[in-house]
Amino acid sequence: MGRHTVKRRRPGLIWGSISALVAVCLVAGGGIAWANGSLDDILPTGSATPDCEATTSLSVVVDPAMAPVMKAIAAEHDADTGCAETTVTAQDSADTAAVLAAGGDPHADVWIPDSAAWGSRTDATAASLGRPAPMVDFGEPVATTPVVFAAPAAQASTFAEKQGVGWSSVLDGSVVALLPDPEANGASLAALGALGQHAPADDPRLFAGAMIALGKSIPRSLDAALASAESASDPTVVITTEQAVAAANATPGEDQFLALYPSDGTAGVAYPFVRIGGESTGDDGLDAAIDDFEKAVHAAADIITAAGFREGDGTGAVDAPGVVAQPVVLMAGADGASQLGILRTWGVLTLRSRMLAAIDVSGSMAEPAESGLRRIDIFQQAASGALQKFSGEVELGVWVFSTRRDGEQDWEVLAPISPLGDAAHSRLIADIIASLPARLGGATGLYDTTLAGVERVRDGYDASKVNSLLVITDGRNEDENGISLDELLARLEQQADPDKPVPVIMIGFGPDTDLDAMTKIAKVTGGAAYSATKPEDLGDVLVDALSQRSCRPDC
Repeated sequence: MGRHTVKRRRPGLIWGSISALVAVCLVAGGGIAWANGSLDDILPTGSATPDCEATTSLSVVVDPAMAPVMKAIAAEHDADTGCAETTVTAQDSADTAAVLAAGGDPHADVWIPDSAAWGSRTDATAASLGRPAPMVDFGEPVATTPVVFAAPAAQASTFAEKQGVGWSSVLDGSVVALLPDPEANGASLAALGALGQHAPADDPRLFAGAMIALGKSIPRSLDAALASAESASDPTVVITTEQAVAAANATPGEDQFLALYPSDGTAGVAYPFVRIGGESTGDDGLDAAIDDFEKAVHAAADIITAAGFREGDGTGAVDAPGVVAQPVVLMAGADGASQLGILRTWGVLTLRSRMLAAIDVSGSMAEPAESGLRRIDIFQQAASGALQKFSGEVELGVWVFSTRRDGEQDWEVLAPISPLGDAAHSRLIADIIASLPARLGGATGLYDTTLAGVERVRDGYDASKVNSLLVITDGRNEDENGISLDELLARLEQQADPDKPVPVIMIGFGPDTDLDAMTKIAKVTGGAAYSATKPEDLGDVLVDALSQRSCRPDC
């Protein structure tokens, strides 16, 4: 990681339970307000101005959540020294990182991002651009804040009845959660790291499935997420930070939130002091000014905790509504390399799709599986579960196929490729899934349907989305009047367009599938073939098919 030095210390603190939190944080009469007033209450009213030969200008760019704190510290620092003129500019950490990675000038001497992970991320982005790692020096955190679940105060009793809400609750879907975009939010990335650490190592599909569910609706901002949680029909939490809860509750009369501390432990978000240009700028006067400002920041515990943050080492009491006063123990977070891997996986899972699903409704789908249910019944269950994970921005169409569904044609168009965000289209898809048992009959016209499906997806190609054909079958091609496998492969290869790729994702389930043929079809299109030996495994295979888009066809 470039010229970075990242130093961390772990606090040794205590935990609070949800029930205790409800008792501590909710003030009698239903109102919640800051106990210490505003930052102005703790700023000095005046100080002596020492003599100095010249005033040194210092520019600081800081994540917006920390900007009010840093401005207050800068004002006190400048007043005390009389020899510094510090300008603090709020800017999203992602924007500053992008400028640094591209070799641009952030017009700042110091950077306070919302995560030390930005060091690894700027290096990785610079490398992808063919540029050297930016010259930055990551120092000690100036403030920290734990990742929590923010719940509307009106729902406090509902969550208290659960006797503990944790990352396992997100993994198994027992708690509805909203996650601001981790591409731009250090707390969200730290949360995904914690979620991954609590997922079983021997079954990565559980973590992938949880990320798919979180990616179904990505709030455009923290404020949007909090508003969505309040209006949700089911009890919903927002994954954010303790400080964000304190800040949300700071305005009297606004809706209030409660910080639920994950019962199975949580990670923290650290705001490191970063020197832009490396350990030394080459200007002794500027270096001394940076040193002085860094000392002032680390000494300003009262300003930091008054804004709802913990100190840089994780200590410090916070007197604010909605959060516990004493800090909690933070588990070690995922390292930089792990976070980059998680972020890549998130990017793959949340890619918006334009997909045509072709579903086998041949007569063999009525055969019973080991569970006693018919194959079509098991598919219905798996398809309904998968549909719930899709974002409203996903475009989905549905065909069914067997043989001679529409005259001599093996496939039947039941729904065009349209956004699931359209309520009428989403209901149509659900109705189609419910109607599948009544549509069974005929043999399996696999090859003709696959070729027609690829052509249909390419006809309406959308370069901003992943365009693909999903074929789900329990058998092998049985259309004696259709094209052969060799003819299909030749046609697919001939029609291939590198500017308009249409990968074919083949999912076979049951003992009668032709995995060899499915693999060849998938390979020639850059797709992948999956097999669920038992139809009951279909739900897990669907998650695999959604989560391995970045490694096809070599997953």
